[in-house]
Amino acid sequence: MNSLKLALASLALVAITSTALAEVYPSRPVRIFLPYGPGDVSDIATRVIADKLGEKLDQRFVIENRPGAGGIAAAQSALSATPDGYTLIVFTNGVAISVSLLKSLPFDPGKDFIPVSTFGYFGFTIVTNASSQYQTLGDVLKAAREAPGKLNIGTLRAGSTVNLVAELLKSTAKVNLTVIPYRTTSEALIALLRNDVEVAVGSYAALRSGIDDKKLRVIATTGPTRSQVLPSVPTVQEGGGGKFDALSWAGLFAPKGTPADAIATLQRSLVEILAMPDVKQRLLKLGIEAKASNSDELGARQDADTKKWGEVIERAGIPKQ
Repeated sequence: MNSLKLALASLALVAITSTALAEVYPSRPVRIFLPYGPGDVSDIATRVIADKLGEKLDQRFVIENRPGAGGIAAAQSALSATPDGYTLIVFTNGVAISVSLLKSLPFDPGKDFIPVSTFGYFGFTIVTNASSQYQTLGDVLKAAREAPGKLNIGTLRAGSTVNLVAELLKSTAKVNLTVIPYRTTSEALIALLRNDVEVAVGSYAALRSGIDDKKLRVIATTGPTRSQVLPSVPTVQEGGGGKFDALSWAGLFAPKGTPADAIATLQRSLVEILAMPDVKQRLLKLGIEAKASNSDELGARQDADTKKWGEVIERAGIPKQ
């Protein structure tokens, strides 16, 4: 009888141990779908995070690029997989914009995915030609009020985050600037250096070379507080542009149905990773301020941005694409 009890106890122990091992997450490689191509700032930043997650959790986190408008290709790839924690996706505020900008979005970012955590925030920079007479945002706004519609501001294509930042500036500062969209940031900068436009908006990463070469003068940043990247530059609000908050974010999401323990493991890991000085510094060089969040915070930010940018799109009369 004792031997039988011992055998049963041993089997129970094996079963418990096997179950525990089976529940360890992650026990195999994790895929992260990214709606941007290789070399994009979001791609580089995500690879920094993926490498650190791999080191911390002793498993590979593999980036799979699925570029496409509205994050559709990446979202469909993620949703076609089993929601077991081994398929994740990176969304930015660009997905929140797509809800109002696209005629049809074949997924619901707020219902089909679980927010895990942000990993970075970044604002935008407003610049003039270094030789321009406009040395501050106040100079630009004053000139725009004196001659409504005369000053041009160059941005990326209509409906891009950068384009909507310029449209938001018009409404918060109550000025009439003519927004000129270009296919690329490079084209917008060429226009600025040729004085075809008086002002331009772009991400720090896209404008960095021109700033470092002293060809561009940064007159404002678009966050609610001063940027860690350019701490000496006043915000739009400080420059007289009204109550202004235009921050972009990047965060990790998981398909709906992903186990709560996997979400919790990822959140805990990201909090620790994003507090590491080397990670903060590497992201800051890209113009990104490292910051983790919980699901509720990221979900609330996504909802707020969907509403805010939807109103900007409607007010600007940008047609659905």
